[in-house]
Amino acid sequence: MNLTIDRRRFLALMGAAAAYPAMNRIASAASPFTFQASWINDAEFAGYFTAANKGYYKDEGLDLAYLSGGPDVIPESTIIAGKADLTLTTPDTTIKAIVEQGAPFKIIGAQYQKNPIGIVSLAKNPIKEPKDLIGKTLAVPPVNVISVEAMLKISGVDKSKVNIVPYAYDPTPLIKGEIDASLDFTTNVPFTIKQAGEDATSFLLYDFGFTIFNDTIVVTEEALKTKRKEIVAFLKASKKGWEENLRDPAAYPPTFAETWFKGTGRSIENEVYFNTAQKPLIEATTGIFSMTDEAIDANIKALAEVGIAAKREHFDTSVLAEIA
Repeated sequence: MNLTIDRRRFLALMGAAAAYPAMNRIASAASPFTFQASWINDAEFAGYFTAANKGYYKDEGLDLAYLSGGPDVIPESTIIAGKADLTLTTPDTTIKAIVEQGAPFKIIGAQYQKNPIGIVSLAKNPIKEPKDLIGKTLAVPPVNVISVEAMLKISGVDKSKVNIVPYAYDPTPLIKGEIDASLDFTTNVPFTIKQAGEDATSFLLYDFGFTIFNDTIVVTEEALKTKRKEIVAFLKASKKGWEENLRDPAAYPPTFAETWFKGTGRSIENEVYFNTAQKPLIEATTGIFSMTDEAIDANIKALAEVGIAAKREHFDTSVLAEIA
């Protein structure tokens, strides 16, 4: 099957073959299992790093191989190619692949209950809600334009009244005042802006109607049948890792400085900021990775706004029931 799937920060690579970084062998255990991350090693994956360092995967009987993501990696392609057993994606790209290309995927959990994508602006010229965008210039990555337009529609804002221009994940134009706002990860970019001497403010698309998960946990239907025991073990260990990591978001990032985070060019202060900012987006009263019926319905409704016909059957919560 040939999939062409968009992924944040490497939009131009639609249809490109995925490049698979070298594996980091984590623990010696009975059952081999490979996890494909969706981006470079940063705080977005701190819970998995914590689980690895604490030996949680080994305790669950897994010999886990971790594959770092990056600009040349399309996560869904990795599991289709059999290079990994499980990956993280966004529900829009995954469900679009299911609906339009017949991809044999199942979404079995969600790392981010609330998607961290949002509108970032400078505190001295704040954009606090969708209506504040009227008459302003908003930089948006091409793949996210339909999401922004959906948020504007839901909020009753005429998209023609917002000047939407392309964005390449570089806050420099915002800092220089060349644009009024940009669409990016609210968990990270405000820190970058602060380092440049400005204060930022932001709001989530999620809080204004575009209610989708992010870093959804995805496997193929075949893997769910043949490696269910290992998938359950992975989620149990990862859940424990996230719970431990989020007890104190400042505690674990410094311990990864010379291992998981080495060579990324990012400061530990940045990773602590990221880890702290993502805590309320990951945690839920129903537990790490949970997908309630209400949340799934909200995803289906939001995706319909961008023309993606998501169905309840695309989400499988049976594995979550086994780790509760």
